Amino acid sequence: MLVKEINARKIKDSRNEDTIEVEVNGQRASSPSGKSKGKYETPSYYKNIAWNIKAINSLKISFEINSFSDLSKLESYLKKQFKLKNAKEFGANALYALESAILKALAKNNGKELFEIINVVVKDIPIPVGNAIGGGLHSHFKNHPIFQEFLLIPNEKSFKENFERLTETYESLGRKLKTYKVNDEGAWECSLDEEQVLELLSSYKEINIGIDTASSSFFKKDKYHYKKIKRKNNEQINYIDYLINKFNIYYMEDPLQEEDFKGFSKIKRTSRNLIVGDDLTVTHIDRLKKAIKENSINSIIIKPNQNGSLMELKEIFEICRKNKIKTVMSHRSGETFDNALADYAVGFGADFIKCGIATKWREVKLNRLLEIERILDKRV
Repeated sequence: MLVKEINARKIKDSRNEDTIEVEVNGQRASSPSGKSKGKYETPSYYKNIAWNIKAINSLKISFEINSFSDLSKLESYLKKQFKLKNAKEFGANALYALESAILKALAKNNGKELFEIINVVVKDIPIPVGNAIGGGLHSHFKNHPIFQEFLLIPNEKSFKENFERLTETYESLGRKLKTYKVNDEGAWECSLDEEQVLELLSSYKEINIGIDTASSSFFKKDKYHYKKIKRKNNEQINYIDYLINKFNIYYMEDPLQEEDFKGFSKIKRTSRNLIVGDDLTVTHIDRLKKAIKENSINSIIIKPNQNGSLMELKEIFEICRKNKIKTVMSHRSGETFDNALADYAVGFGADFIKCGIATKWREVKLNRLLEIERILDKRV
């Protein structure tokens, strides 16, 4: 496939902030943006969004793209054209939107689904991880839980059944909380503390629960700053262990700050459940390899625009499979109507997908997963 037409432009995400959209041969792709960012994420743009838009619009791609692996040609071209150390230096949001638009154009050109460009032999749909109750940096309430996300993880036989369980439980929580206010990701807002939220969630015996503590966001001067107490490192580890055991928490994301690989390993040693790295690993191979070496995690958040390179994303999935690390493909708080995240989760073989429960920006991903499941069911 020849890249005949390429256009980049600025659009608004779900938080009404600027992000980038790229159109290749009539197929559009856009990048989300995160509010809670890890220190080691790839910068979103080379200089700024305006620079990247101008740079993309100036590209003259003369080579053909006929397979996923041909993205390596694009990355080599960008490195040479803009004198970069690596393609990610172009900017994660810009690179991701550009590569995604090219793959969408290739899928359209070849009469295939987007996920088939990555993997023709697909059998499973990832399990959804839904943000049900919000806190931390995502909350607009003055009094809110310090942890950023309280999560629901269903375990039914099909994605359709998982989706139904997720939405039923989410709606029931809204009625019990007696609230109609939601945060940027569509999670219910409340003024309960962390343990009160967990007491409520643990009353739903038919669904697993999880937390994204986003601990780096309240770690200051070597202590974790809760509303009524400051915890030292060992105290935080003990508290996380206590929460996991008391509330049977299946999924624990970023229980410690983003530098504490050894602390993560202490929590992992005492838990059979998922200890998930996000700010710790930021979808980067070197951080992932360090986490594996330190035995810090058994699960990882993968956000395409934390890295930018879909080629490197594929390598991350391969490393995770080799080391039995569960993978969680994830959205960002500032989302767009692009549903490609669903295809990438299926194509790369993610174990889970974290893309919210409510709001139209999240629902397009969930609806695409339902559509993919119907496509796969017809092939059986």
